[in-house]
Amino acid sequence: MNIPPHAPLHLLHRVPDGTLATHSRDPRGFPYPTALPFAPTARHLPMLLISHLAEHTRNLHADPRAGFLVAHASDGSVLEGQRLTMLGSFTPAPHQATSELARRYLRYQPDAERYLELGDFTFWTMSLERMRFIGGFGAMGWLDANALDPLDPLPADVESALCAFFDDFPRRPANLDLLGVDRYGCDFRQEGSRNRFTFDIPKLTVEELKGALVDCIERHR
Repeated sequence: MNIPPHAPLHLLHRVPDGTLATHSRDPRGFPYPTALPFAPTARHLPMLLISHLAEHTRNLHADPRAGFLVAHASDGSVLEGQRLTMLGSFTPAPHQATSELARRYLRYQPDAERYLELGDFTFWTMSLERMRFIGGFGAMGWLDANALDPLDPLPADVESALCAFFDDFPRRPANLDLLGVDRYGCDFRQEGSRNRFTFDIPKLTVEELKGALVDCIERHR
């Protein structure tokens, strides 16, 4: 397959939007694709904020199985870029997790705050079974869910502490904002543009992660 290590994971962190394909209730049996913003969870899985009244929400209540496609165009061509099709199920997030998910989601999708205020929107998260990655000629194939990330995710309190460390770092440019950090890289926004800084190797300790965040700051000053 010749797929670079962690390529699907990094792709999920690079793009802000995806295509959700649910099973249509009416007309019954047809795939129902719709474009949606999303944010990656700490386990690098799509997290959606969707209205109770949306057609795709009603479809998921009837059948939680779904596909989710993310793509990153290269030189203006989606066929030249990377694509990831994920197969699994979406379920509403437990009520007790809503606050933590909202904080994370709003870092990635700050415009969504107005939807949260409406009270009609709920977070849904994906449980992954299989995925197909296409990264260019010869770099494609099916992968099991555990190939996305075999390591334990960062606990929410550790990520929050790392975000505070980043925000308080003396030489951080004022226009450089951290969206999220994991063991493989960090997501940031600079002057309105979102990007990902990938680490050379996975960082297993807090001190290693802090060092990698300092490296990110220095490179984007």
